[in-house]
Amino acid sequence: MMRIALLAGLLVTLSGCLGPVSLHQAVLGYDRTVSQLEQEMLLLNIARLRHRLPVHFTVTSSIAATFDYRTSVGFSGTYTANPTWFFSPTFSAGATVAENPTMSIVPVQGREFTERVLTPMNEGKFEFLVFQGSTIDMVMRLMADGIAVQTPEGRFERFILNWPTRPREYEEFRRIALHLAWLNENRKLFVSRLSFTETARATLSGPPSAEEIRSAMEKDYRWRQVPGTNTYEVSRRVTGRVVITNYDPQAMTEAERAALNARAANNPANFVLLDIRPEHPGGDWPLFGALKLRSFNLMLDFVADGGSQTPEYDVAKDPRTGEVAENPARALAIAITESAPATEIPRTGYRGRYYSVADSAWDRTAFRLLYQAFQMTVTDVSQVGVPITISK
Repeated sequence: MMRIALLAGLLVTLSGCLGPVSLHQAVLGYDRTVSQLEQEMLLLNIARLRHRLPVHFTVTSSIAATFDYRTSVGFSGTYTANPTWFFSPTFSAGATVAENPTMSIVPVQGREFTERVLTPMNEGKFEFLVFQGSTIDMVMRLMADGIAVQTPEGRFERFILNWPTRPREYEEFRRIALHLAWLNENRKLFVSRLSFTETARATLSGPPSAEEIRSAMEKDYRWRQVPGTNTYEVSRRVTGRVVITNYDPQAMTEAERAALNARAANNPANFVLLDIRPEHPGGDWPLFGALKLRSFNLMLDFVADGGSQTPEYDVAKDPRTGEVAENPARALAIAITESAPATEIPRTGYRGRYYSVADSAWDRTAFRLLYQAFQMTVTDVSQVGVPITISK
């Protein structure tokens, strides 16, 4: 009896431990599955574009799972005439775990989704990815369609296309990207938003009313009277456009930053102002213009085109550029093989072949960057259609 009681107690204790362990494994398993699906979806669309087919995304919007843990203990025996003894005892014990997941997937389509995929990326996404630590030449090679070279006054001169179908322009773009990467590695490059104070003056017959002051403060404006005059200033702090410079914009005056922001504001939101001045580090190769950012669809198309008849190729740095850590031929190499790769890298099958990320540190990092761009562009499904629910 003592042994049976101990065994029953052990079983109950084990069942109590089984629940949290199973839940822990299930949560991690679902997380790995969703992440793997999104990575394979990226590779699948790269394969589609390589065959000149349209992209299509299906994302997981929600997962709901019910876990049922049950234990049972049974004991029976045949008693003799003496009620204190019995023989032929039988003992049964069991524990069951049931999991019932329900997944909702959304085929992402329609006008709103198409506009997000085809609209050029905003400069804020470029700044965000560089700020996260991605090397600027990697971000440029994937995200930028080219560089619009401008005069200091903002007049367009020429365009440097980042596409190997235009070899001379492509090579120039690659050398500029390496030059900026060299400056950035040596902490001589600044990628930031301009911040300055915007001020307006007016001469009034008397001080502004309390209501006017309150209304201005609600809009982040501040009133100030110029001492000894009837002139009043109203000002506010402005966060402006993103710029790439070889000097610190914070060392400029408020008026200089406002003027530089006005030049940047002349460009669309998918342009990032580029200002490399002669009197600063790397200035022996001065450049004024703007990076023109691609749409997410064009990013995928650029990577897909790397396996076609116009692949990227090696480009040496300019003599004015110092040593850089890496300069691979392709921004993101996708290996296309007849058999599955042996290593655990992102991959998917399409039309009897395998598409996988090339097994190098650069390519894995570049694919992570592409995945982050995917997250910022495609996976907001809160307003997209009715999900498809799958229960197990």
